Amino acid sequence: MLNGTGVKIFTGTSHPELAEIIARRLGLPLAKAEVTKSGIGETIVRIAESVRENDVYIINTGCGAVNTSLMELCIMIHACKIASAKRITAVVPLFPYARQDKKDKSRAPITAKLVANMIQKAGCDHVITMDLHASQIQGFFDVPLFAEPSSILYIRTHFDLHNVVIVSPDAGGAKRATSIADRLGVDFALFHKERKKANSVSRMVLVGHVKDKVAILVDDMADTCGTLCLAAHHLTEAGVAKVYAIVTHGILSGDALENVEKSGLEKLIVTNTLPQKENQAKCSKIEVIDIGPVLGEVIRRSHYGESVSKLFHEVPY
Repeated sequence: MLNGTGVKIFTGTSHPELAEIIARRLGLPLAKAEVTKSGIGETIVRIAESVRENDVYIINTGCGAVNTSLMELCIMIHACKIASAKRITAVVPLFPYARQDKKDKSRAPITAKLVANMIQKAGCDHVITMDLHASQIQGFFDVPLFAEPSSILYIRTHFDLHNVVIVSPDAGGAKRATSIADRLGVDFALFHKERKKANSVSRMVLVGHVKDKVAILVDDMADTCGTLCLAAHHLTEAGVAKVYAIVTHGILSGDALENVEKSGLEKLIVTNTLPQKENQAKCSKIEVIDIGPVLGEVIRRSHYGESVSKLFHEVPY
């Protein structure tokens, strides 16, 4: 609890429900701010209470109208900076443009780096995020940044670890999956996938022993879910007992919900870094992990100067 400690929690318009959960966890009301648009679509922000010498946390995630959410975040940071806030932390559960993290073709921009620069130049001192698409994005910042997957506690409390194998749906997620498998003390398997075009997988090859085990696919985000559904199909053919998928960011665009409903997945478990109520109503296989308490505890520890990394190695809060 942070009552009377000079902490202010603000939210943009992207995910106010998550901001409310975090604020309740901390025992604080959301600070007052007005976010509106001008006649030509410009974002207008008014901070409606004093932030002088306060520790300010601004919560906005990269969903819906992503560009609008990003501009809201930068403008709110700037508004608090020139209003003499002591320290400003951006809480961005889903970091916008995280998938544009490298120069993969001629004249391609590294947009994740540009976004990092924008947030810093606006006046941000710290960034708190959940499970970056690629760990090298941390190198884009000159300010501290926290990122940690939220799947380990769920797996420990919902599965018999003696019969679990963690599976990465592609080589790019191998480091994430092996880290989770090592901390749980379970086996690991990997898919090698070949793409003919973006968001379209032509072939997947399974590496590892999965027969008669409960396979848990882990990834940072699920967009069209084509890869996860294809991986679930191959795992079923390889003789697994059941297939689950745990994903931090459930983007679930296009035909994703229909694909999941028809797939061999028992459940697709996502966190609420993005709003998920509508997705749950449309697909019976969607289950949501609430990461509000985790982010609330990270904010509390950050404010008091306690170790954040220790949080993910301790008995759950």
